[in-house]
Amino acid sequence: MMSISYKKLWKLLIDRNIKKKDLCHSARVSHSSLAKLGRGENITTDVLLRICTTLSCDFSDIMEIVDE
Repeated sequence: MMSISYKKLWKLLIDRNIKKKDLCHSARVSHSSLAKLGRGENITTDVLLRICTTLSCDFSDIMEIVDE
């Protein structure tokens, strides 16, 4: 079974020294949406787009498909 992993996002935040709460504020993303990412749950592409726009990156920089 395939799923989406957001480990790349967490590594990117660490590499850029950005706190999750700061990302929430600058990308206008709710804390609950970020918590969903942490649990690997479904999230809207709008939220992903706002994160990518804020971090000046692409979807592939913050997520990947993994085989469970």
